[in-house]
Amino acid sequence: MGLINNIKDRFTTAEFTISPSKRVKTICADFKRTFGCSLAIYKGTHIADGDLTINQLNQQVSAKIDVRSDKEVKIKASMKVGEAEKLFKDTYGLTVQVKNPEGTVCVPNRITIGQAARGEY
Repeated sequence: MGLINNIKDRFTTAEFTISPSKRVKTICADFKRTFGCSLAIYKGTHIADGDLTINQLNQQVSAKIDVRSDKEVKIKASMKVGEAEKLFKDTYGLTVQVKNPEGTVCVPNRITIGQAARGEY
């Protein structure tokens, strides 16, 4: 069944878009609604304030994040967790962790977001 689910992930219409003007709590809620997994957004070792946008985070922390990019990032269920996390880091300078639906366990980077949503790890 895993192979069939992986193939379905490639054709799923579920897509998640992030832009620097979105609030952290909105990004996390949209991610959970889209994929069924929790998303934790960090700046350094601290959880980012959910009421701030990615743009505003740059003004609230000592380390700079790259919000000069107005690029929207798109994430699909077929992406590996590690690829999605790296995309956040490379685009916005933020560390994110994809977690189980309860938000208590980080899922392995080697599986797809679709597999994480189905608990296949």
